[in-house]
Amino acid sequence: MAFTGVLFPATATGAPHCHRHLHPLCPKSRRLSSTTRTLALPSSTDLPVLDAPVALAAASSVAALAAALSLSDPERRRRQQAEDVGGGDKEVVRDYFNNTGFERWKKIYGEATEGVNSVQLDIRLGHAKTVENALSMLRDGGPLAGLSVCDAGCGTGSLSIPLASEGALVSASDISAAMVAEAERQAREALADRPDIQMPKFEVKDLESLDGKFDIVVCLDVLIHYPQGKAEAMIAHLASLAESRLVLSFAPKTLYYDLLKRVGELFPGPSKATRAYLHAERDVERALEKVGWRVRNRGFIRTQFYFAKLVEAVPVGLA
Repeated sequence: MAFTGVLFPATATGAPHCHRHLHPLCPKSRRLSSTTRTLALPSSTDLPVLDAPVALAAASSVAALAAALSLSDPERRRRQQAEDVGGGDKEVVRDYFNNTGFERWKKIYGEATEGVNSVQLDIRLGHAKTVENALSMLRDGGPLAGLSVCDAGCGTGSLSIPLASEGALVSASDISAAMVAEAERQAREALADRPDIQMPKFEVKDLESLDGKFDIVVCLDVLIHYPQGKAEAMIAHLASLAESRLVLSFAPKTLYYDLLKRVGELFPGPSKATRAYLHAERDVERALEKVGWRVRNRGFIRTQFYFAKLVEAVPVGLA
């Protein structure tokens, strides 16, 4: 299910930003840069010397933040969520995206602006850029017509529909039955006048249940629901389904983004109900290397509230 690496809940209010929604069906996709922007941390020599009062104030601020984190107790909330649905992370995700989460993300992934706040519009823009850049990566390998593509975690079909419009044979799945139904509806509407193409095949499945072989496997914004140990196993599983290319996006784990995530957990909002896991790029690369794959292309998508690393991997023996 294509869900974003957002680190703060989309509950802010205010006037919407005037972003232009980059629709994934747009034929003019920007070429993805092969470089990745990184945030440089200052060395100890760059830091100012604090006098005693300033140092005390800084220590007090850190202590206050620590206390707030303790009082918010996100782990307690997560345990309660798991108990409420009778399972673990997977059951919480399935329940959330079949109920309140479905309405929230359907709105974020849609095109309407009424009732969509500025944070949600920003996340919409970030996800649209991820889809656009994934399509650009795939197109760089040649025409997509006739290639079998597994869209693992298809959400509302934001990637499956443009892939099918270019002639790819798309098998799309999601853990949420509500998301799959919405994706099917949107696909019928968007591709109704295209008798020359094959409609995507949509199924309700979690990633662990996927099987078969595909020329390409794509999994966008789903690894955020998997802790590192399970993410490594899932990357291996997805690679086993792909013949030639695997495209993944994930929320990057850095000191800066990890801090933002922790602060964001203080204000979960009524519809921010699933645990978010960040992943170091090197950990993702290592998981791919263990099963004989290597990263061939990479990118970084960033808006104000959305952060995602995008990688394209191929078997080691493939040029």
